[in-house]
Amino acid sequence: MLTVALPKGRLGEKVYSILHKAGYTCDEMSSDTRKLVLENKEVGIRYLLVKPTDVPVYVERGAADVGIAGKDVLVETGANVYELMDLGFGKCRMAVAAKKDYVENRDRTLRVATKFVNIATSHFAKQGRAIDIIQLHGSIELAPIVGLSDVIVDIVESGSTLRENNLVVIEEFMPISARFFANISSYKFKEDEIEKMLLCLKEAIND
Repeated sequence: MLTVALPKGRLGEKVYSILHKAGYTCDEMSSDTRKLVLENKEVGIRYLLVKPTDVPVYVERGAADVGIAGKDVLVETGANVYELMDLGFGKCRMAVAAKKDYVENRDRTLRVATKFVNIATSHFAKQGRAIDIIQLHGSIELAPIVGLSDVIVDIVESGSTLRENNLVVIEEFMPISARFFANISSYKFKEDEIEKMLLCLKEAIND
């Protein structure tokens, strides 16, 4: 049986729709269940429903053979997994944003609010920029408005939230989309099953 770490929420619904189309169905998925482990023994599939940011952890640690999550999550966690495919949906960008009237002063440490601490740290390190990371978990856009930070590092999709709060994108530096990846050991021992799922996903997406 192949175990798949499936992200909860909007991305998870999109992912399962494609897996269903690819033949990896599970009747319990469409029911109003609170179960976190769903199986279809006939198809040979087991789904673990987890928080999107936890998907790479379950895969890296071997609790799941494969998983699907955004590239941002993979990079932020630094998970040692085998990335197999860019699924091409869930597209957005990682960006640096600030108030419209922001003027950078490179003589002082840049205050950066973000929930992507590792991504932001790595990005500014490449620029040789001294930063003070302010880790937040929600309403990142509020930080520069109230003077908590100079800039934010966050995911931008349409940009409407930024515009509504009088913020602008200063720099986009990482394209993001959903990725299909495998546990390294699982890929060695279940290569045929994983490659079959990969092929079925490609056909379902391109159909």
